[in-house]
Amino acid sequence: MSQPIIFDTDPGVDDAQAIAIALAHPEIELLGMTTTYGNVDIETATHNALLLGELAGQKIPVAQGAAAPLVKPKHPAPAHIHGANGLGNIDLPDVKGSALAISAPQFIVDTVNARPGDVSLVAVGPLGNLAAALQLDPSITEKVKQVIVMGGSIKEGGNVTPVAEANIFNDPHAAARVLSAGWPLTLVGLDATHRCVLAPKDMDAIAAGQGKLGRVLAESYAFYRAFYQQALGIDGCCPHDSCALAYLIKPELFTTAKGHLNVATEGVAEGQTVFAPEGREFMAPRWSQTPVVTACLSADGPAVIDWIVSTLK
Repeated sequence: MSQPIIFDTDPGVDDAQAIAIALAHPEIELLGMTTTYGNVDIETATHNALLLGELAGQKIPVAQGAAAPLVKPKHPAPAHIHGANGLGNIDLPDVKGSALAISAPQFIVDTVNARPGDVSLVAVGPLGNLAAALQLDPSITEKVKQVIVMGGSIKEGGNVTPVAEANIFNDPHAAARVLSAGWPLTLVGLDATHRCVLAPKDMDAIAAGQGKLGRVLAESYAFYRAFYQQALGIDGCCPHDSCALAYLIKPELFTTAKGHLNVATEGVAEGQTVFAPEGREFMAPRWSQTPVVTACLSADGPAVIDWIVSTLK
């Protein structure tokens, strides 16, 4: 049985890999993509989402969303990681389609209301679109099947500050709203994604099986790989966003715990996700007053990579 999803994304090299999975996997029904700034500006994110669907020969609805954080100033896009065009600065073909007339938050609200209890939201960028959807219609917390967020860190530390992961840091106020909204939510953060390394041989297999889309995945991967060699000393990349889809289909590949999430929205810890395990007592109750969610604490990295490659090759 296929799982209907909306994929909220800021493509992004690892987003592109994940979008390829969402387009290819027989158990995923990609209802649409909603775009946000993050790895790139919002116009580039929308362009890339449209392009990746077209390269796969599929016409997937794309709704444009958040262009900036809810409260804090917007930081420049990390062109040194994803390239100025989000896909490693490679030459890209023209896009034929265009985004929907409605906004990303409205698309989320309309789609969830049309199929109550059926739709999963998989969010792999800053969380402004989900926060705005909650503002438009708070009742979607009772109608969505589940929410899977690629972001945050429980014990791993941060990747853009000593304690903060990029998606949460980019819009901590939106993250604080989304992670405590009371819907069935799983956080797939750096504790899990850093256990997974997509090696050059893996990308070779993916490129061979994905045609025109495979060329874009492989050439953008080369740029991303160079960053990882410099930043973490690994030969490959962590396919962060693909891990969110791996959890959707293969949750047994992840080690999880129940608990309460809070997000620091200012100060030196801005963007940090603070996880209080369910049932554990602390000196004050404030860390345990948000709804209980699921957090990934680790992953079977080789098994996740095998799943990614088998889906795409």
